[in-house]
Amino acid sequence: MTDRDREGIALELIPEREGHISLKTGSGPGRIACDAESLAGAVSQRACVFCGARVVINPVADALHLIHGPIGCSTYTWDIRGSLSSGPELHRLSFSTDLREKDVIFGGEDKLYRALTELIEAHRPRGAFVYATCIAGVIGDDIKAVCARVEKENGLPVIPVQSEGFKGNKNAGYKAACHALFNLVSRGGRRDARPLSMNILGDFNLAGELWMVREYFERMGLEVVANISGDSRVEQVMRAGEAALNVVQCSGSMMHLARMMERAYGIPHLRVSYVGLDDMAGSLTRVADFFGDGKISARTRELIEGELQALEPELARYRRRLAGRVAAVYVGGAFKAVSLIRAFRSLDMQVAVVGSQTGKESDYDEIRAAADPGTVIVDDANPLELAQLMQSRGVDIFVGGVKERPVAYKLGVAFCDHNHERKRPLEGFAGMLNFAREVHDSIFSPVWRFIPRAGSGQQSAHGR
Repeated sequence: MTDRDREGIALELIPEREGHISLKTGSGPGRIACDAESLAGAVSQRACVFCGARVVINPVADALHLIHGPIGCSTYTWDIRGSLSSGPELHRLSFSTDLREKDVIFGGEDKLYRALTELIEAHRPRGAFVYATCIAGVIGDDIKAVCARVEKENGLPVIPVQSEGFKGNKNAGYKAACHALFNLVSRGGRRDARPLSMNILGDFNLAGELWMVREYFERMGLEVVANISGDSRVEQVMRAGEAALNVVQCSGSMMHLARMMERAYGIPHLRVSYVGLDDMAGSLTRVADFFGDGKISARTRELIEGELQALEPELARYRRRLAGRVAAVYVGGAFKAVSLIRAFRSLDMQVAVVGSQTGKESDYDEIRAAADPGTVIVDDANPLELAQLMQSRGVDIFVGGVKERPVAYKLGVAFCDHNHERKRPLEGFAGMLNFAREVHDSIFSPVWRFIPRAGSGQQSAHGR
C-alpha cells in the first residue's frame, strides 16, 4: 500500500494486514492480498471448515445431519442458516456424537455407529450427512467406513463430509460440502436432460427467497429439477443430473459443485445473482438467452417489465429520501458485494467501504470494476478495521452479518442484516423493495436521536 493510499484510507493497521486493504484510485487494476489464512490474533470474522460445510448442506430438509465432534460444534451451528422448508424440517434439529475425553483416547467410531443407527431408527430420514470436525480428524476416526456400514445396513445414502476444521478456512468447507453433495448427485447419475430444465444452485431459501426466484423461472416456462440446497430433498438432489443447465448464485459455495457436474455430466452452468433489480433482470435474461426459445424470451421480457413497473413508484419514494447516503458492505461472498454496490447505486447511494470474508483475486477484480473511485476494498476484515473504516468514511448504514451488527450499533451506525439470519426476503424484485424499505427504516429510525455517533459527541444524523 502506498503512502498516498494509506492517507486516503486513514486507518491504523496491523502491519501484516496492509496488503488486504486497498483504495480504488481509478488508476490501474490494483491488487489485494486474499484467499490466505487469517492472521493469528486479528479476530477474523471468518468461520471454520466445518461451519462452511454445514451452512451449505444443512438446508437439505429431509436428511439427518449428524456432527461427529464435541457438543460445542453442534451448538455453534445449530439452525445457523434459518432456511425455510415447504415440508419436512429435520434439518432444524442439531445432532452430535458429543465426543469427550474418553472418546479421544479410545476412538469415537463405535459411538458414531450407535448414534447413526439410533437416529435413523427414530427419525426415518431419506438420507444422512455425517460431518467430521477437528477432533474426529485428530484422533483418526474412519468416518467413511462407518458411513458405508450404516448405509449398507439401512438402505439409504449416508454421506461423509470431510470438514475437519484444521484443513483451512470457510472456503475449504465449501469444497467439502460440494464433494459430499456430488456424492449424492452421483447416486442418480446422468440421465437424458429434460428440455427447458435447470437446477438452482447456491440459494438457501432464506426467508422464502428461493420460492420467489423459482416462481420467476417457472413463469418463464422452465422446469426446475432441483434446488441445491435450499428447501431441497435427498431424492431431488439425486435427480439433479437430469437438468439441462445449472444456475449458480452463491458462486463461492457452489461453483465447485457446478464444475464437478459439468466435468462428469456435461451440464453447463451460468453465474447469476438475484440481489438488486439490475442483477435480477440480467440473470433472468441470460438464462432465457441460453435456451434460445422465442416464447421463453418473450415471457421473460413481460415478467421483467411487469415487475419493474409495479415496484418503481414506491422505490422512487425511497430513492428520494436515501439519495446521497453512504453505505459500507462486508459480507461472506464477494458475488453479493458486487450486487449490493449496484443495488445501492440504484437508490442513489454511495458505497464507501466494501469487502468479503472469502473473496478470491478474480472476485476482487469484479468488486474493483463495480466500485466508485475512492472506495475502500477490504479482505477478511476484523472488527477494529471495520469500526475505523465506518468512522473515517462517514458511513450511514452498514450491511453485513450477525457478527458485524454489534460493531455498527456501538458506533451509532444503522445496520442491515444481509446474511443467513435474515427474516425478510431481500432477493428478487420484491426483495429489492424490501431492501430499500429496510435501509430507509434503519437510517431514519427515531432511536438515533438518542444515540451519539462514536467519537463525535453529537447525536447521530441518521434520523434527521
